[in-house]
Amino acid sequence: MRTARNGHTTKDMETVARIEQVDVEFIRRGIESGRIIIPRSNRRDLGLPIGIGKGLLVKINANVGSSKTHCNIDEEVEKAKIAVQFGADTVMDLSTGITEADLITIRKRISDEAKVPLGTVPIYQTALRALENKGAIIHMDEDDMFNVVEEQAKEGVDFFTIHVGVTQEIVNYLIKHPRLMGVVSRGGTFLASWIIENNMENPYNRRYDYLLEMAKEYDFTLSLGDGMRPGSIFDSTDFAQVQELLEISKLVKRAWAADVQVMVEGPGHIPANEVEHNIKMQKSLCNEAPFYVLGPLVTDIAPGYDDIVGAIGGVLAGLAGADYLCYVTPAEHLGLPTKDDVKRGVISSKIAAHAVNIARYGKRVSDWDYKMDIARKELNWEGMIEQAIDPELAREIHYRNGCAEDDEEVCSMCGEFCAIKLLKDTLESKKNSTL
Repeated sequence: MRTARNGHTTKDMETVARIEQVDVEFIRRGIESGRIIIPRSNRRDLGLPIGIGKGLLVKINANVGSSKTHCNIDEEVEKAKIAVQFGADTVMDLSTGITEADLITIRKRISDEAKVPLGTVPIYQTALRALENKGAIIHMDEDDMFNVVEEQAKEGVDFFTIHVGVTQEIVNYLIKHPRLMGVVSRGGTFLASWIIENNMENPYNRRYDYLLEMAKEYDFTLSLGDGMRPGSIFDSTDFAQVQELLEISKLVKRAWAADVQVMVEGPGHIPANEVEHNIKMQKSLCNEAPFYVLGPLVTDIAPGYDDIVGAIGGVLAGLAGADYLCYVTPAEHLGLPTKDDVKRGVISSKIAAHAVNIARYGKRVSDWDYKMDIARKELNWEGMIEQAIDPELAREIHYRNGCAEDDEEVCSMCGEFCAIKLLKDTLESKKNSTL
């Protein structure tokens, strides 16, 4: 950000401009104003850098990570690789692990093997360290919280979700005015519990300038976490959520004053009719800082299908101006996602982002669809499968009913009544009869 404000560009800015098909000066001005970020630590080598923000393609993130009940290091690394394979622009490691050593191993291996920007929620490791060394999460202290951030920054984590906007005022309000679902953010709950137990302000908020100093030293991006996001459509756009956003809007401006790249995380469960309002409220309050949304989830009734719910919310959010979608898997609200769940979540979110990008930028991104349509017009099944977002699944469905046994041009849905084939044959017949 400081380089951009000094009127200069970097190789990363040039690469992002080339990928996005925009002028590098557009990228520089966006970073200068805070409307565009390039999350990249100065301690880690990446493949290609990515840009997130106003005027750029909508990006998607995939969460992976172990839990206390299931910790398989190889499996989590494989999930990260699958996520990147199917289109995730970034990966977040949300491991809670069985031991702190597990967390460190998983994160380092993902960092080595998935060459995309890597994010974490450092309070998770802090909580596990406190549990192991002090007997309870609420016994962590300020030094624990900041030490873990710096340790992970030294490893090269590119962006951190830190719930700086969870304040003592909001927590006290929720004690007196309970929500239906309370606080559903894990990091938000850790901090809310700490605030209640210690009767003190959130250290990340009270010592925010210290956090900004670390961000400048290691060049990581701050993702201001939505610790008060609604976990039910009946808690959406309430006092706690909006009050946290108001606090975050101040923190965004303080980050910019320190030349620190920052993005804002958005609400979870939001009815469809409130999505646009929520996006525009954030964009207005935070001066168009990049907005990173979970879903949103527009209904609460679909466990096992929440990837679809999230994709619906993602399209609505993207059309309203969201910049960055966090995927939702079918396992949301049910359990730790499998490798197949990760694949499905990424694809669902990628479809949502691509739909928004078509609506925003038209021909800049629709060449993929054009190639698919040409293949369909020509009844070129291998061409269609090649262009599919999941070629393996497309091939399996097309050939599972022996559609190619009699006529390779048709599928098992319409057979000889295929509209494209009928018109094609009719036109060919008419053409031949006039020769």
